[in-house]
Amino acid sequence: GPVAETFRVIQGAVTEEYVRSTQGVFQFELSGDGGGTWYIDLKTKGGSAGFGKPPVTADVVMSMSSADFVKMFTEKLKLFMAFMPGNSSIKGDMMLTLSLEKML
Repeated sequence: GPVAETFRVIQGAVTEEYVRSTQGVFQFELSGDGGGTWYIDLKTKGGSAGFGKPPVTADVVMSMSSADFVKMFTEKLKLFMAFMPGNSSIKGDMMLTLSLEKML
């Protein structure tokens, strides 16, 4: 589905250098089609992204619909546009969230 496809693209975009400069782990709690727990690990050597809980504790946990998540990545929607009140939540290190936006 679109969520899995998006994570495949993200996994392909993860580089050693990016992991070194970011040092953050993102967890996404997605609702709706293709939802569930997904993660982007930009802390562990090599980095990774995919379905399930991250291998280490997340620094940032974002909750949103899977449709918003896919839109955020595919349209390179400004990250914070996705966090309009009521629709989603973000907990944790906001600066790390900005670094994620740079990768997109």
